[in-house]
Amino acid sequence: MAAHTGIAGIRGDTAAEPASATPKWAALAWALLIINTLGSTGAKTVIPLPRSVSQLVTMGALMTAFVIALVLNKHLRIRPSAYLLLLTLLLVSSILSSADLQEGAGALFRCFRLTVFVSTLWLLTRWWDGGFTFVRAHIRTYSVVLASVAIGLVVSPGNAMPEEYGGRLSGAIWPLTPPQIGQYAAVISGLTLLLWFGRRTTWRSALYIVVPALGLLLLTHTRTATLGLVAGLAVAFLSMLLTSARARKVFAWTVGVGGVAGVVLAGALQAWFLRGQSADNFSSLTGRAKVWDSLLEAPRTTAEYIFGVGLTDKSYDGLPIDNSWLAIYHEQGFVGIALVAGFLLTLVVVAVLRPPSLARACAIFLITYCLSASYTEAGLGDASPYLLHLALAASLLVRGVPQSDEQAFIPAKGTVA
Repeated sequence: MAAHTGIAGIRGDTAAEPASATPKWAALAWALLIINTLGSTGAKTVIPLPRSVSQLVTMGALMTAFVIALVLNKHLRIRPSAYLLLLTLLLVSSILSSADLQEGAGALFRCFRLTVFVSTLWLLTRWWDGGFTFVRAHIRTYSVVLASVAIGLVVSPGNAMPEEYGGRLSGAIWPLTPPQIGQYAAVISGLTLLLWFGRRTTWRSALYIVVPALGLLLLTHTRTATLGLVAGLAVAFLSMLLTSARARKVFAWTVGVGGVAGVVLAGALQAWFLRGQSADNFSSLTGRAKVWDSLLEAPRTTAEYIFGVGLTDKSYDGLPIDNSWLAIYHEQGFVGIALVAGFLLTLVVVAVLRPPSLARACAIFLITYCLSASYTEAGLGDASPYLLHLALAASLLVRGVPQSDEQAFIPAKGTVA
C-alpha cells in the first residue's frame, strides 16, 4: 500500500498505523491546544498586538479544541491514563490552593484554563493508540509557528532580534520569547530526526524541517533547548542500541563527528553558550539563582508548604522563577511536587518496560527533554507545551498494534525510505 505524504513531508504510513484511523478533527484539536500554550507576552511585534487580543486568541483556541474533542467523543469514551490521572489530581490540588484568592482572581482563571486543558486531553485519549498521528500534528503545528518566526525575521530584523533580549531571536509576528522558540525548534528537530531514522519520512523532508529549525535554535542562543535536544536524542538512541544495527551506526557516526566538531569549534561553542555574559552572571544562571534563593528563604505557612499559594504567572516578587520544581513548590506545595514527580516517574517506568520501537524512542526523547528543561524552565505544573510534550509521550506509550523491533524500523511495502 502506498504511503500518503502529508503537510511538511511527514508521511502517514497506513500499513503500520492501527486499524482505527484518528479523525483529522482530533489532530486539529491537538493543534489548537498547542496554540493555547503559545502564550501572549514576548517581544514587540511588527503589528502591535494588544495582550487582550492575544489572550482572546489563545483562550479561543482552547475552548474550540475542547468543543471539537467533545463533539468527536460525545459518548465520553476515554482510555485509562496514569499520567492524566495524576495530572487531574494536580488540578484538584491547584483549585484547593487557589480558592482563597491569595493570588487574586487570576489564580481561579488559570485553574479554569487548566481544567479545560486536561479535560480536552482526556477526551482525546480515545485516539491514543501508539500511532504517530499526534506526532505529525505536533511537528506540523510547531513548524507553522516557527515559519511565522522566520517571516518576522525577514520582515523586521530589528523587532525579531531586539536589544532587550540581547539580540536573541524572538517572535515579531506573534509575541514569542527566545526560550519558547528554542524549545519548539528543538522538539520538532528531535522528533523529525527520529521519524527519519524510523523511515517514516524521507531525508529530503527531514532536511526541510530540521535545517531551518536548527538555524532558528542557534539564533535564539537558548542553552536549555540545545542541551535538551542533545540529551533527548542521546537517550533515545541509547535505548535502541542493543536491538537496532542502524541505531548503533547512527550513534557511532554522531559521536565521532560530534567529538571532532567539538574540538575544532570549541572556542565558537564556548562563545555561543556564554552569550557575552560574565562568569558571575553565567554561574548564577543569568540571575535565576538569586530569585530561587529569595523564594526558598521566604516565610511560608504550613498550608503553603503543603498546598502552595495557588496558580500564578510563574513569577516571584515580579521576577520569573524559571524552574519547574520551584514554581510547583511555590504554587502547589509539596503535594504538587509529589504529583508531578509521580507522573514523570510513571512515564519513565512505562517507557523502560515497553519493547524497543520508534514510538518508544520518540516518547523517551520527549520525556528526557522535559526533564532536562525543568531545571531552568517552568511549566510542568500548569497548562504548557511541556505538559503537551508529555501527553504526546503518553500517547506513544499506549499499547497499539503489536510491532516487533524489526517492524518498527522497516518501512511498509511501497514506502520511500
